[in-house]
Amino acid sequence: MKLRCAIIDDEPLAVELMEGYVQETPFLTLDGSFGSSTTALSALRDHPVDLLFCDIQMPGLNGMELSRMLPAETRVIFTTAFSRYAVEGFRVNAVDYLLKPISYADFLAAANKAREWFEMKNKAEHRPETVSENVPQSLFVKTEYHLRQIALDSILYIEGLKDYVKIHTEEEPHPILSLMSLKSLEAQLPEDRFIRVHRSFIVQASKIRTIERNRIVFGKTRIPISENYRQAFFDFLAEHALMF
Repeated sequence: MKLRCAIIDDEPLAVELMEGYVQETPFLTLDGSFGSSTTALSALRDHPVDLLFCDIQMPGLNGMELSRMLPAETRVIFTTAFSRYAVEGFRVNAVDYLLKPISYADFLAAANKAREWFEMKNKAEHRPETVSENVPQSLFVKTEYHLRQIALDSILYIEGLKDYVKIHTEEEPHPILSLMSLKSLEAQLPEDRFIRVHRSFIVQASKIRTIERNRIVFGKTRIPISENYRQAFFDFLAEHALMF
């Protein structure tokens, strides 16, 4: 893939060197070169590039400050003569950090690192959503002398009542009652979708819209999050990126 890039450096010879390196690199195209961050800022905001090769120590707005003002899609490779900026460079999520004088080998290694990042991002964005054959999408439960198939995606929460369970779904006004234990039903549910929050309740995490005072709200129903399950529940939400 081709990456559009720009160069910022207040030293004309450094700009010329980096321009030559870009021309030698087949997957890079140069969109612009700038002698200061202030002149580059408006151009890069209006016409973002994929990759920016940016000096750090410059008069006025330095490269580190500029990097915090750029569009989120622009990745930065810092170029500087001062190694003390390395730690700060990685704090602003730079792709790489090149110490002057910069060889083409070091330049190419950093550019390849950026290309790999964009290729991974592109694959993630265009990866088709597939359903694994080994992952169940429904389950059968016995209710009123017959087997009933229930789509997992329709389940809001499940309530255990001694030897029975009540399965509450989105489509039906009344729960589905089945003669089985909550523990045995829990064993049939995908662990990455359902989580027990109380000895009597299992919820489908993606269906949660509101948590209020350690209670999960489903319409007029308040499901308690018990002390024994609270930490595991919130860890589950954090791990599956369901907390904002």
